[in-house]
Amino acid sequence: QVQLVESGGGLVQPGGSLRLSCAASGRTSSGFSMAWFRQPPGKGREFVAAITASGGSTRYTDSVKGRFAISRDNAKNTVYLQMNGLKPEDTAVYFCAHGASYNTGIPTSYNSWGRGTQVSVSS
Repeated sequence: QVQLVESGGGLVQPGGSLRLSCAASGRTSSGFSMAWFRQPPGKGREFVAAITASGGSTRYTDSVKGRFAISRDNAKNTVYLQMNGLKPEDTAVYFCAHGASYNTGIPTSYNSWGRGTQVSVSS
């Protein structure tokens, strides 16, 4: 079982930046893809970004391409999401996921989830 803890959320003005972190512990393995999903207020969970086990390949949803960057440090069992140029529509609870065999945006491909961190973008 892998435990995931997200951090780094908060309130930021439009155009600002945040860096989310997700620390994995327990029966961790760097041999799996990890991802970030988000759930905006009143909406369902949606894919944001994913990264392969080696970190060599990434995937993003269209709305964040060019603004967000996913990365990982396998020595620290941590995945990051650098978010720049934040918009009000990025407001959501952001969740970290672990366990897929490739960098997919399909949530059922991941078997471990964090509890989420709130990101609010407002002036």
